[in-house]
Formats: sequence, structure tokens, C-alpha cells
Amino acid sequence: MVIMISAFFTLNTKSYAADKVADNSVLKKVEKSKELVVGTSADYPPLEFTTSVDGKTKYVGVDIELAKDIAKDLHAKLVIKNMSFDSLLVALETGKVDMVISAMTPSPERKQSVDFSKIYYKPSGEYFLINKRDQNKYRKIKDFAGQTVGAQTGSMQYQLIQKQMKKSKVKGLGKINNLVLALQSGKMSGVVMEELTAKAYAQNNKNLIAVRSDLREQQAGNAVAIAKGQTGLVKAVNKTIDRVQKEDLIEKEYLPQAAKYMQTARKTNTMMKYAPYFVKGVGYTIVITIFSVLIGVILGTLLALMRLSKNKVAHGIAVAYIEFIRGTPQMVQILFVYFGVGALISNLSAVVAGIIAIGLNSGAYVAEDIRSGISSIAKGQTEAARSLGLSQNKTYRYVIIPQALKNIWPALGNEFITLLKDSSLVSVIGVTELMYQTELIQTSTYRGVLPLFIAMIIYFIMTFTLSRILNYFEKRMKHND
Repeated sequence: MVIMISAFFTLNTKSYAADKVADNSVLKKVEKSKELVVGTSADYPPLEFTTSVDGKTKYVGVDIELAKDIAKDLHAKLVIKNMSFDSLLVALETGKVDMVISAMTPSPERKQSVDFSKIYYKPSGEYFLINKRDQNKYRKIKDFAGQTVGAQTGSMQYQLIQKQMKKSKVKGLGKINNLVLALQSGKMSGVVMEELTAKAYAQNNKNLIAVRSDLREQQAGNAVAIAKGQTGLVKAVNKTIDRVQKEDLIEKEYLPQAAKYMQTARKTNTMMKYAPYFVKGVGYTIVITIFSVLIGVILGTLLALMRLSKNKVAHGIAVAYIEFIRGTPQMVQILFVYFGVGALISNLSAVVAGIIAIGLNSGAYVAEDIRSGISSIAKGQTEAARSLGLSQNKTYRYVIIPQALKNIWPALGNEFITLLKDSSLVSVIGVTELMYQTELIQTSTYRGVLPLFIAMIIYFIMTFTLSRILNYFEKRMKHND
């Protein structure tokens, strides 16, 4: 246990040191690679959202157009990384993205960890998004007393509710589309959003209405977030913003273009149109599951043997690992691998990080399944094999493991099925698996329930198929007896 804890703190210390991006290193990296990586949470129309073009996801909106102009001025190719809003600053501080453009307000709290550009856009104020049936019921702050009001986690809207709507219950979710879904299902009485975003959702859903709130806010506006010490990059971004404002591109080009995509989306938003999204998501889900299973089985077997070993060091390491992994949430493990370990390995992709995290988690549970299976074999089997001259390794290989496998196969099967479903957790770091694609469809179609229902059906088909395959092999094992 001591070894495990020491290793953790060593890694954590190194990760913390790596969190600090070297001064002016980002601009040099962009100039060298000719690639600008921008982080955003593309569920905030018309500022940043997604649409489907020829079956492919296209990021559009005011912030995306600004990102394009910044990349153009830097003579770099624009790469968009879409993730949860509350993960964006972590991604920026750990070097996963070069900047964040996501309707972010430069609050004093945020300025402590990152720098900001000039203000490029100033919203007119905050709005309540409510169900149309409640339009005469909820209009002002006082009307929401005792009610649940939602906002995006980590947003200024969330803080405003906490400070000015103390008689209401605040509920934060990472994605706007999930907030809207909660509103429609009656889990919330209202959602606080910026004017343009609230009106966008209201225009695309006849059951919703946007109402101007009486929340008092000293509107600072939206700015580009950049890691500390990147003065050169801040200067370059400010230069682009000055040009955009001088040419009035937001009002003349950005907003009209966003409106065009939103109108197009309303006319053509059918689930059949987004079939390629589901197909792509299934592909990534299967790949993640297969490789995670391989890691889990190999690591689990090793850990099981270590835990059964009479070597106290090996036994202690195995016990510490298993207990630590089983005692921490898998979501936290995924975030730690991507943002923590990923800070040490700069080219660690979200897909690889997700596979590693899920595989490492699965290994702890597989280890216990294998250990219990081996322990269920009578000691007489081992003694008989050794008396026949078999070594300990050959005893395990030819006698113990084959018998144990039959006992642990049902438990392993359950673990594999669980792992397939748990692959959805990697969507939090931007892996384009099935759940991630479902969220994109929700954002593009302004529909919350139907994409989720389709995703549930797809998951059921995959898990049912896997269950039948596992049952087939289980019957074969029994038949061979």
C-alpha cells in the first residue's frame, strides 16, 4: 500500500509540474505544427453548435467562425476539440488545447488560472428558458422560489443562480441539451442561458419559450481563454479580434451564418440523416471495448496471480492496486489518465487515454473474478499435479486455469458486458463513441428523448449479442466436460 501511495504522489507531483505550460511555448508550437487546437463545448447555439453536412459533423456558430479567423491569421489549420464545458479550462492548463473559445466570461476566478483576450462579444443579458405551459407562472426570480433552476456547470449562469436566486434550488449539468431535456421532463422549472442561446432553443422547440430574466449582471462579455504566460498568443488573438470588430464580422457574417445553419437544421433534422453518427459511435464503442477487454484480462490475470502469491511484496502491490481502483470512481480515473498522465505524455490521444483508463479499471475487477475462480479449485488438484512432476507454472497452466475458467466465465461475461456500457463514460473527454455521437445529435436536432431512446436500443442490441456469444462458449465448456 505504501508503494502504491508513494507512486501516486510521485506521478501527481510530476503531473502538477507539467500542468504549467512554458511561457510563449503555445505560439511556437502552433507556428511549428501549423495547427491550432481550440477547445469548445459545442452545445450553445448560435455561438457554438454542430450540424450535419453530407453525413459528417460540422462545427458552426459565432465562436467557431472567430476560431477560423484566428487560425487563418496564424497560418494554421483549425482543429476543434469538443468536450464538456467544465473540462475546458483543465484541458487548457494541461496543454490538451491551445485556447478555449466557448462563450466564456473572463471572471476574476478564471483569471487566476488562465489569461484572456479582449472581449469579442457582449451578450445582451440572461434569459429564462421555460416550458411554454408555464409562461404565465415563471417570469421573475421570485416566481422560482422553491423550484429547481438549471445552468451549465462551471458557467457564470450557475454562479448567478447561486448568488441571486437563493430561494431556488440550483442544478448544474455539463451539457445544455441535457438541461433542456431535464426542463422538458419536469425535473427543472427553468434554465438560465444567454439571450441568443435561449431564443435558439425556443425557436427550434414549440413547447419552449425564452423569457428575459431580472438577474442582475455586470456583463463582462465573452473572451478567448489562453494559458498563463502566453503573451505572444494573446497579442495575436487580440489583433484578430480588433479586425473582426472593425469589420463588424459578428453582426454581418457570423450571426447570419449561424442562423442559416439553424434554419437548415430545422428543415432537415430527421433521425435517418444522423444514421452515420450512430454507426461511427458504434464503431468507436466496439474498438474501445475490445482493447479494454484485452488490457483488463492480461492485467487481471497478472494481478490475480500476484495476490495469490506467497511473495509479500507482490501480494501487497496487487491488493493495493485492486482496492484503490475499486475505491475510486471510474469517471475520475478517466479524467486523471487523460489530463494527469496526459500532461506527461503530450501526444496521448483521448481514445488511447480512454482505453487505458477503462482497461486499468477492468483489470481490478477481472483480477478478483480470476482469484475467486482459482481459489474454488480444490487444493488436491494442485497437489496431484505436483506429485506427477508438473512445475508450479505448468500446474496453473494445464490444470488449475482451465478448470477455473469454467467457474469464472459467467462473472467475466458480466464484466465484459459492463465494460461495453461503461465505454460511454469516455465521452466526457471527447471520444466520439456512441454516447458522444448521441449528444451531438441532441444538439443538432434540438431533440432530447428520441436520440437517447435510439442509443438505448443500440446498446441493448450490442449487449444482447455479446451475451449470446458468451453463453454459447459457456455451453461449449459444459459440453466438453
